Amino acid sequence: MDKPTLRDSMRLFEQLGRVKSRSMFGGFGIFVNDIMFALVVQDKLHIRADSHSLETFKAKGFEPYVYTKRGFPVVTKYFALPDDYWDDVNTILNIAKQAYLNAKDEKTTHVEAKPQRLKDLPNLRLATERMLRKAGINSVEELHQRGSLSAYKAILSSHPSTQPPLELLWALEGAIEGKHWSVISQARRDELARQI
Repeated sequence: MDKPTLRDSMRLFEQLGRVKSRSMFGGFGIFVNDIMFALVVQDKLHIRADSHSLETFKAKGFEPYVYTKRGFPVVTKYFALPDDYWDDVNTILNIAKQAYLNAKDEKTTHVEAKPQRLKDLPNLRLATERMLRKAGINSVEELHQRGSLSAYKAILSSHPSTQPPLELLWALEGAIEGKHWSVISQARRDELARQI
């Protein structure tokens, strides 16, 4: 399933630096230079609030994203931008840039750990990790070394009774690239599909 808001947001935020996404809070966190400052959930863009922007966001009627964890609601720092903000992407970019800069300033000195498990990569879940392990790919490093096409073919060989969808190939490509599969260009998707 395509995710237009995630795709459009990531393209817009490329102006801020190296952009990527990964599954977070039931949606997709957006990172620039490994700093998360935005979230797309249910095709809505949410921007991270800080002490300066929190009151502004509330005054404008922006709603915080709430998700359920172990049966309890968790209110996040991410506030949904109204859909009509997409009429002026410069407004979104300015809000996002400030959120990014504030998140960058607040980031602690510890270095964020790289994903250790396959399921921690963008687009991948525990079920995908199990498929990859059955195909002989047991680590993030091995997936990077093999590449998406080789990994997909290994899954096909190790799962002869099922035909994994092409989206899995694109998900693997995105996982290696550190981004959601929907932002992989159609030309690259077609190129990978032709090589199966």
